[in-house]
Amino acid sequence: MTDITADPRYLEARRYACRVRGFYIHATVFVLVNAGLFALSLVTQRGHSGFAWGTFGWGIGLLAHGLSVFAFGNLFGRSWEERKIREYLERRP
Repeated sequence: MTDITADPRYLEARRYACRVRGFYIHATVFVLVNAGLFALSLVTQRGHSGFAWGTFGWGIGLLAHGLSVFAFGNLFGRSWEERKIREYLERRP
C-alpha cells in the first residue's frame, strides 16, 4: 500500500477536498434552513412567501461558492499565487 501523503500534489488535493466539503456543508445548511423557513411560512403566513427573498439572496451566495470551488477554483489558485509571489520578488526595489 502506498502512502498518499508522499505524493507531491497531496497538499493541493487536501485543500481541494476541504473546499468541496465546505461547499457540501453550505449546501446542506441551505436546504435544511430554507425547508424549515418554508414550513414555518406555511404555518404562520398563509399565502405570503416572505422567506423567498432571503432564499434567493442566499442562493446567489451558494451559487458563487459552488462556482468558486468547481468552475473557477484554479482562477486564483496555487499557480496564480506562486506567479504573483514570483512577480513581486522579481521587481526592483
